Parts: sequence; structure tokens; C-alpha cells
Amino acid sequence: MLKRIEFRPRVEDLVRFIEETDPDDIVEKTIAKLRNGVTGHELLTANTLAVVRSNDVPPSHHGGPVHPICGVHAIHGIAKRLPGELSMLPLIQHTALCNHHVHSPYMGPYLMPKIEPLQASPEEVEPGIRPHNVTSRVNIPSPSEPNAIGDTQAAFLHCIRAMEAPLGERYYLWLLDRLSHGEMLDLLLPLAVSRNNWDDHYFLYPVYTFRTLDCLGWEWADVLLRPAVRYQARLMGRLTIGDPLDFVWVESLLDKYKLLEINIPNATSDAETERIGELGMKLGQCENYFDTIEPMAQALAGGLSLEGAGEALSIGAAAAYLSTSYGNPMDSHLHTGSTNRRYVLRQEGVSLRNKILSLLTGFTGPEVLLGARKIDWTCNIEPGSTSALPDRSQEFLLDAITDNIDSQPYIDWHQINSVANVVPPEGIKEGVAMARQYAEKGYDPVPYFNRLAEISCRDDFTEMHSVKHFQAIVDEYYATREPYRWLHLASATKSAGIIQTGREHSVYWQTKELLKAA
Repeated sequence: MLKRIEFRPRVEDLVRFIEETDPDDIVEKTIAKLRNGVTGHELLTANTLAVVRSNDVPPSHHGGPVHPICGVHAIHGIAKRLPGELSMLPLIQHTALCNHHVHSPYMGPYLMPKIEPLQASPEEVEPGIRPHNVTSRVNIPSPSEPNAIGDTQAAFLHCIRAMEAPLGERYYLWLLDRLSHGEMLDLLLPLAVSRNNWDDHYFLYPVYTFRTLDCLGWEWADVLLRPAVRYQARLMGRLTIGDPLDFVWVESLLDKYKLLEINIPNATSDAETERIGELGMKLGQCENYFDTIEPMAQALAGGLSLEGAGEALSIGAAAAYLSTSYGNPMDSHLHTGSTNRRYVLRQEGVSLRNKILSLLTGFTGPEVLLGARKIDWTCNIEPGSTSALPDRSQEFLLDAITDNIDSQPYIDWHQINSVANVVPPEGIKEGVAMARQYAEKGYDPVPYFNRLAEISCRDDFTEMHSVKHFQAIVDEYYATREPYRWLHLASATKSAGIIQTGREHSVYWQTKELLKAA
């Protein structure tokens, strides 16, 4: 008889609190929990375990555990940035979202059962299917079957291609104690990368799951990785945005430029600064985002390091984001896609093939491609965009930026045919220019990001997109060298201005009122 997964008593009690509390009471009762000694880490862990245990993988990328899991890295970072009880804001947004998903009739009922890991036998291995990165580290090889790990890797890859999720989960759990974290991620990347053009979340969800485990602890890997496997082992309808990407052509660039044969440096250096900037700005100004693919391959063939290519991708993503009047409040995928690709580049055990293909496909997700229809804000990245602004001190300029964000007119996203058709108010361009001026004057980024961190916590409409976008921008700002950091800093103002136009902020204001009432 199947039994649901259960956790040690303190964790189980808190998980059940998330699962069983009435959504009308969740904000007030969560504040009480935090004030009575539950730590932010404990709450975030319980949220994550609850939304995985009591939500099945959805037929699309909305609902279920996908976006709550993708939001953990951001919630973890923003909660540490905000002072005192304000640090509750992102935690409560995450709690409310997980609680809502558990209670929604569109997403349940579902209970994750206990399963046993399973080793594949040689006869279960599909001929011709082998991982590109066969095990480099084995903890305890089976004396009776020295190829057990390789066979189980191959059987797992067959399962996810054949959409045999239950069997694939068991193989993956068996490998979990025998491979490094990077090698486990590498097993999910072939389909994640090749299907990125079908849906950005084929790549984002598994990578964010690994980052969630980095935040919460790898003791939860045998639970949190199971839905990531199920997500890969099903075929969603492709999000139709223009012509589909010919992934076979993308793979052919590996041979054309001999990218798996030449010695590509891993680490960047100051000597690459000019090349990185030039490539990044070239990528960010392509009118057809598929035109970003071959220049990246050429740059790697020309000696650019993997780290340098990842930084160029990040610069290009920020430049592209600022160059469009695309106002979808869920428009975070240029930044989240590039920052997660840079995460993949840092993982030992991920194959060179999958690292390079991740870089080449950075601009190919359908929700990224939506922005390319509206490349009409290039004034934001042109020289001299700040020349008409008055000179202000750091404090006055920061106030002017936040006043600009708060003054944006309301847009009823529910009355628009699709949020993908939202165009932001023209006034946001002035806020972007002021943010660029803030960077050009060398003002301290810490109070700027602290101010916008709270603004990102207002949103309860987009399933964590605003906080994910904010944290990705902050991560990329600090991982990018001068003189290109301003692109990320200015992107934060555009994102915050868009979030403010929707005014879907009920959880935020309820939380603020309860915090003041104490």
C-alpha cells in the first residue's frame, strides 16, 4: 500500500500548517509563527516541501510547484536584505502562494507517495542512449555490476525521453547518492536545453530546483528533485512564438566551430573586458534573437572563456530588456535565464557540451522572444540618455527614482487580452534614465537595491516573477564588471515600475498593516 512522504516531527508540523491553514488566515497566522520563533529558513523549507508534497506537476508551467520552487533563491536573498520585520514580506508572499496552490481546485488533490530507488539492469538500457558525460565520480560501485551507474544513467535518459516519469524518478533517486550534484544536474540538461525554445521553464525549473537545494539543504533532494524529473518527462504543447528554433542546427555549431575539441578557458580575466562588453552589447541589440546564437559560438571559438561568455550573455540580456517596451509583469526571463546559465557554468560535473548549448540558447525561450516584438525603447541604452537630468545627491536621486515608480498609472491587467500585450507607461523611461544616472555617479548600490527589494515584494499576481527578476538583477549586477553594471541597475527600475502599474498587492498591504498593528 502506498504511503505519502512524511518528515521529522517539527518539519511535518510546519508543513501541515502550510497545507491545512485556511487561505483567508494564512498571512496573520504566518506572522504569528514567525514572531513566536519559527525562523525564515524553517518557514521557507516548509513552504517548499508542502507545495511539492501536495501539488502535482501542472500541464503547463503555471500552478503546482514550478514557480514557488523557482522563487526560493530570491526569497532567501531578499529576506536577508530587508531589515527587521520587513524581512517577513518575501517569506509571507511565498507562504501565501504555496498555501493558495495547495488549496486551489485547479492543482489538487495530490499527495506525493514514498518510492524506492531503483537500479537499472543492463537489459533495460535502450541501445544508443548514453549520457554525454558518463560518471566521473562514483561513491560505491556495485561489485556485481561495474557498469551499474552508467546503465542507470542511460535508462534514466531513456525514461524521460519516453515520458515514463515514475520509473525515471526511481532511477534518478538511485543515482542521487552516487553522483555529484553537477552530474545530477547534467542528466536533466539535455531535454532542458533542447526544449528551451518550447518553454523557458524546461531549463529554468530544474536549475532553480538545484539552487533551492543550495539554499535549504541537500537533505531534501530526494523530495524536491522528483517533480523536476516529472517536469522533464512530459511533453507540453510548444508556446508558439514565431518560427521554431532548429535545435539540430544549434548542435551543428559545436562541430562547425570545433567547440568540443578546442581548449576553451573556463575562467575570465581583465584582459577579456572589452571583448565581453562588445559581444554583450551586440547580443542585446539583435532584432532577431536567433541571431545571437552563432556570434556566441564564434566568440568561444575565438578564445573567449566560458565565464566571459556567460557575462556577455548577461550584459546582452540586460541591454535587450531595457531596449523593449515589453511590459509583461512576468517578463523576467532574460535575466533569470542568463543568471541560471551562469550558475550551470559554475557546476563541476556538468558536461562542456551542455554548458555551451546552454549559452547558445540564452535568447531562445518563447517568453524571451515575446520581447523582441517591441524593440522601441533603445533610447534607454543610447549614450547621453541622462544628459538632460538635473544633478541630484544620492538621497534625492533615490527618492526621485522611487517616486517615479510609485507614480506610474494603474493598468488593469485583467482587462487586457493577455499580459504579454502589456505596454509600460512612457514615464518609466525617465525612471530608467535616473537609475542609469545613479550608477554613472558612482552612488552606493546597497540602499538602491534595498529600496527596490521591498517594492518587488508588493506583487502577488505573477507567481514570484517580480522577486525572481529582482534577485536575478542583483546577482548579475555584482557578477558583472564595470562599465556594464549600470544595465542591471537600470533594469531593476524598469521591472519595479511595471510591477507597480498592476497594483496587485493585497498580501503585501495586509502584511504591512499587521506589522504596524503590533
